[in-house]
Amino acid sequence: MFFEGWNILDSLYMTVITLTTVGYGEVHEISNAGRIYTICLISIGVGSYLYIAAAVVQFIVEGQIKNILGKRKLDKKTSKIKNHYIICGYGRIGNILCRQLKIKYPDIVVIEKNSHLASEAIEAGLLFIEGDATDEKVLEKAGIKRAKSLIAVLGSDTENVFLVLTARQLSKNIFIMARAGEEKTKSKLRAAGADLVESPYDIGGRRMAQRLLRPTVTDFIDLALTHKRTDIQMEEMPVGSSSRLVNLSLKDSNIRQDYHLIIIAIKRPDNTMLFNPSFETLVKAGETLIAVGEVNDLDKLEKALNPTRS
Repeated sequence: MFFEGWNILDSLYMTVITLTTVGYGEVHEISNAGRIYTICLISIGVGSYLYIAAAVVQFIVEGQIKNILGKRKLDKKTSKIKNHYIICGYGRIGNILCRQLKIKYPDIVVIEKNSHLASEAIEAGLLFIEGDATDEKVLEKAGIKRAKSLIAVLGSDTENVFLVLTARQLSKNIFIMARAGEEKTKSKLRAAGADLVESPYDIGGRRMAQRLLRPTVTDFIDLALTHKRTDIQMEEMPVGSSSRLVNLSLKDSNIRQDYHLIIIAIKRPDNTMLFNPSFETLVKAGETLIAVGEVNDLDKLEKALNPTRS
């Protein structure tokens, strides 16, 4: 328009066919000034056009490569871990479960159909597998035969029943916990192979009632079971056969003096619970001690009770 005095349509048409390297020919005869301008336009404009196009292609290709490499890295890491937790469903309950378990157990594999939740799970440091948790191949990919526990918190009771049934067929020894939305589903989940069935509605209702009836007790339990404070925690610790504390009385074990902890209960191998054990009570292999105290002291006692783990 400036050099040749063409109208806007002719000028735009010439610019487009030049930058796209189509080159049908000039609309009108051009002067020497127009030819010099066209040379500059081709040198700068076409180069810029090709650079942008290449950048777009590179972005798409690199994104796909990163996605492929990310999946391979995930598969490689998942194939190596063991004694991990598998969370089936990353909804509201699954999200809370992962946050709580991640405090002590870093190896968690999440199975979820919704791909939009992948970035959130990965940012939380979780191994994410996109797929149907009721699919045997997906469960095997999550390492169900090497896992410590599987938690079924899918959207419906029907899905959870089918998931528990499939998981139990793949692994006879894995501990399975399942969520039940309705009371009548609990028996079906147990029959399918669940070791423990919990209803969030029952737990929530009981907790709300305890908040009203025993507010101080619930405050103490909240402090003892969460990691919001480090001055007091409650922990369970199994007693290993190689521990130096085996067959010693609580008085002779010096747990109170050496670790500054209080033993509030002992769980026997037959699942019976001994509350407020006396100082004469013996510490035996296979039992589980429930202690209250600071986190560092609890860690020290756990190492003393299970020296082979440390």
